[in-house]
Amino acid sequence: MKKDIHPKYYKNAMVRCACGNTFTVGSTKEFIEIEICSKCHPFYSGKEKMVDKMGRVERFRKRLAKKAEIKGRKKKRK
Repeated sequence: MKKDIHPKYYKNAMVRCACGNTFTVGSTKEFIEIEICSKCHPFYSGKEKMVDKMGRVERFRKRLAKKAEIKGRKKKRK
């Protein structure tokens, strides 16, 4: 195998969650920030939590409205 082509591996990489939980894992990055971990995930914690990153729902609704508008235009042409 070729030498010096693989990234450096950190056996004790720190992971920090938005809820404040920290733990270590093996990774090619020394520090990792995440939004949801097993301590705060609704499936594991049993607490319902609304997760909407940068307006995903609003963007989806805009796309849906745009598609409906285009569909309406096509029907008018026929």
